[in-house]
Amino acid sequence: MNTKLHQQLQKIGIQNVKEIFYNPSYDFLYEQENSSDLVGFERVQNTEFGAVNVMTGIFTGRSPKDKYILKDETTKSSLWWTSDSSKNDNKPINKEVWDNLNGIVTKQLSNKKLYVIDAFCGANKDNCLKVRFVMEVAWQAHFVKNMFIRPSEEELKDFVPDFHVLNGSKSNNENFKNDGLNSETFIAFNLTDKIQIIGGSWYGGEMKKGMFSVMNYLLPPKNIASMHCSANKGQDGSVALFFGLSGTGKTTLSTDPKRELIGDDEHGWDEDGVFNFEGGCYAKTIDLDKEKEPDIFKAIRRDALLENVTVNENGKVDYSDTSVTQNTRVSYP
Repeated sequence: MNTKLHQQLQKIGIQNVKEIFYNPSYDFLYEQENSSDLVGFERVQNTEFGAVNVMTGIFTGRSPKDKYILKDETTKSSLWWTSDSSKNDNKPINKEVWDNLNGIVTKQLSNKKLYVIDAFCGANKDNCLKVRFVMEVAWQAHFVKNMFIRPSEEELKDFVPDFHVLNGSKSNNENFKNDGLNSETFIAFNLTDKIQIIGGSWYGGEMKKGMFSVMNYLLPPKNIASMHCSANKGQDGSVALFFGLSGTGKTTLSTDPKRELIGDDEHGWDEDGVFNFEGGCYAKTIDLDKEKEPDIFKAIRRDALLENVTVNENGKVDYSDTSVTQNTRVSYP
């Protein structure tokens, strides 16, 4: 038993944890994902390529209407809050509502077997975040392991998290109307206590984009640009940035066999240059073609994680089928 880790979880409200799987291997996660006692959205489908596929329910993308930030002394003057004249996703909640939502998630994660992944967000060691992800679903741990930067064994010895992400996707807020919220689903941030909580959404990208939101808050005051773009580098050292909304081709354009990939989605730019926030790629798979996008196609093998892709009973993948969503995805390290 990792007594120290149990005590650390207790300090953030997660009690009586039955067992902790700390930074497990891909092979271990694969075994857990294929456990016969899993039900619902915990289950995976094995595919012809060795990768597993998961379904994320009604949320096949982020839910910006359910995103909230605690408005307190830390944030009241440092955020661009939504208003009638200037709408955006920064919707405030007060301490009472935060405590309610946080209690829902920590209760959900208490008395369970949990997966804990410690990882870095940001390849620049001077400006990276040490993030601890806590969840009860194996494939969510797999997603985090793919998408964030994996510390070495030496770095894990004295890992002290700067930020926590608590994924209680099985929980929801039944009294959301009393709290003045949009729905029973919530993705909420406390930037004072440095915690993100998730309830009601199984979409893996909420963890990824949650940390991007945090980096957007932390880096600009340090004169570091936080950018939603892909990036690659030529042999002469020249760097190209590709800006665009979701589905506009950032991953495809940056995944160039003639250039070194820096990253496919989230980057910082400081005095030393451009650096990736992540340790993996999160590519759209709609109409994925082996000839047109060979590097992405080849990356879909064991350890890759497909989301909401159509897979038949024999494991055959159909990238052209958009009956679930057009936002079919794959994360790979």
